[in-house]
Amino acid sequence: MSENCDNNCENCAQSCDDRKTPPDMKAHLNPESRVSRVIGVVSGKGGVGKSLVTSLLAVSTNRLGLRTAILDADITGPSIPRAFGIQGKALGDESHILPIFSQGGIQIISINLLLEHDTDPVIWRGPILAATVKQFYSDVLWHEVDVMFIDMPPGTGDVPLTVFQSLPLDGIVVVTSPQELVGMIVGKAVKMARMMAVPILGLVENMSYFLCPDNGKKYRIFGGNGASEAACAFGLPLLAQIPVDPQISLACDQGRIEEIEGGWLKPAAELIKEIGGKPA
Repeated sequence: MSENCDNNCENCAQSCDDRKTPPDMKAHLNPESRVSRVIGVVSGKGGVGKSLVTSLLAVSTNRLGLRTAILDADITGPSIPRAFGIQGKALGDESHILPIFSQGGIQIISINLLLEHDTDPVIWRGPILAATVKQFYSDVLWHEVDVMFIDMPPGTGDVPLTVFQSLPLDGIVVVTSPQELVGMIVGKAVKMARMMAVPILGLVENMSYFLCPDNGKKYRIFGGNGASEAACAFGLPLLAQIPVDPQISLACDQGRIEEIEGGWLKPAAELIKEIGGKPA
């Protein structure tokens, strides 16, 4: 070892006997699992409907014949099981955690499937949250999955960073709302993805408009055209605009998300289907 060694072996050309190897940040699947494509669903802030978009994307790809899974990485605010009406708890053995299948056959893992009560809070620090997400990817027995959606917590904190660094993302979908403020918020998520060299498939605008049942007109009740402007500013496609619809909210509350018939996300699902994945 050189007298001037700073212990930064990654950028050093010296061949020292006690050279330190950088730790492997990658999460690896269980040998018995198969996952072909991994798509992250992200947002720069909370409250824009990221979990709803994740659920609808999963339903859309499932209807296209793709074997679909959801990894709920929003550990402190999980909502995926409720949207799919899942009441049971995930089981496992010494080697695996077993996902729960929705009524339509979507494989799901979420911290709420492991807690005794759905309302039990998860009061963990960032590193433990991040390690849990990696464990969900590595220790769950995923059954021949064509596309896995990862519902990430909002922002650019520990968990999104861990997913970007550790999981083999084939792309991300950024969820926004119509307000002009989203330009700044979207920018944070987009720039993070580009810094981490993760492909961005496009934007989805939630709560885009209200379709009046009386006259068939679209009303942009939240105003603004922020998502379209942000898509143009960052050179990204606007994949879908999802309306404000009380039936969607009711379906989520009642665990009937798989019954929603709106085809808003079908083009995004078809785009994901065309992505060349790893052999499943």
